[in-house]
Amino acid sequence: MERTEGSGREESDADEEGDSNTNMGLGIGIGVALGAGIGVALDNIALGMGVGIAIGVALGAGMSDR
Repeated sequence: MERTEGSGREESDADEEGDSNTNMGLGIGIGVALGAGIGVALDNIALGMGVGIAIGVALGAGMSDR
């Protein structure tokens, strides 16, 4: 069986954009979960969720490849 050149998978721009969106979504999800825990500890879930979203956006931006 012969191997032909170019038979490997190459990432396209769409794949890279999808990975970036996945990282941002994962970061926001982790941040909201952490924020909810912080909110319960502070007796203010809304404040905790707001802090969590901010943490999540920062995590998502940090995980994205530039």
